[in-house]
Amino acid sequence: MADLVVGISDLKCSGQQNDVIITYALGSCIAVVIYDPLARVGGMLHFMLPDSTLDKTKAATAPGMFADTGVPLLFKSCYQLGAEKKRLIVKIAGGASILNDADYFRIGQKNITAMRKLFWKNNVLIKAEDTGKNCNRTVKLQLSDGKCFVRSSGGAVEEL
Repeated sequence: MADLVVGISDLKCSGQQNDVIITYALGSCIAVVIYDPLARVGGMLHFMLPDSTLDKTKAATAPGMFADTGVPLLFKSCYQLGAEKKRLIVKIAGGASILNDADYFRIGQKNITAMRKLFWKNNVLIKAEDTGKNCNRTVKLQLSDGKCFVRSSGGAVEEL
């Protein structure tokens, strides 16, 4: 069994049944988790900002940093391993207001909104989510069965 760790602005995909894909310390960032139960292929993206127009150069070198460049790359990467869009189960977590409840910049909420718009435009439904609030999260996807787990800061592990 291999743990594939997804860093900030990173993504990982696999079709290996013993792999576990995991990302740590999601604050205002969002983890997008996709899984095809027939192909048994899954992937995870940990993006931090909603829109690549903020920095085109950075988007070219680190497409996983942004929702609008990272999400399509995640889907395409899983398609290359045999996943099909119509079978994908999509789950999301993160988008917290970590700084404080006032959260002047509202990055978490902007990330959630950008991702929802992207999914809506591309006819993708979100099956489950754990977003908002003001806690950090760790997200894990087991490729053996497609189960996705979230642990909120200091809390219990819950299936998403």
